[in-house]
Amino acid sequence: MSQDQDYSSLFVPPFTQDHRQGVLNATVVLVLYGDYQDSQSADVYRLIKVIQRQLSVSLGENYLCFIFRHFPQRQIHAQAQRAAEAAEAAAVQGQFWQMHDMLFNHQQALENGYLVEYANNLELDICQFLQDLAGQVHVDRINQDLESGLNSGLTATPALFINSIRYSDRWKMELLLEAIITASH
Repeated sequence: MSQDQDYSSLFVPPFTQDHRQGVLNATVVLVLYGDYQDSQSADVYRLIKVIQRQLSVSLGENYLCFIFRHFPQRQIHAQAQRAAEAAEAAAVQGQFWQMHDMLFNHQQALENGYLVEYANNLELDICQFLQDLAGQVHVDRINQDLESGLNSGLTATPALFINSIRYSDRWKMELLLEAIITASH
């Protein structure tokens, strides 16, 4: 799976407004563009979580920074946009990663009623959450992520950049781990 020369690197570099785990000046920065309704996005995210735990123990917490950017594929996933909006509404209340995990863990249940249930489980301010969703308050934020992905040549999810270079190998633990370690040298 080779990439065009123009689309092998990240168009919008990691910045402080990104949803991230770790520090921006980490040795390796991963940027994952994902869709909450895409099962492969969820699989890759789970793979990255395992790698994060392993590398944090062996190489320290500042070795890896993980960033998630929204890339809802509206044309094939009817609930992806709404799920991204729910994640952003949770982010405003300091619960992005908790909602993020919940959405990936319940990909088959992303209709509005479930989103409210997840918000309730996270003890979010439900009135604020519902107002954010009803007012589509976070659409611009999601569109920024989407546009940055399109400018990086993305057409589908998942898409991963390791130190701003597009990862184009198979989604296997050994291969991904090897690419991450190689990027640090």
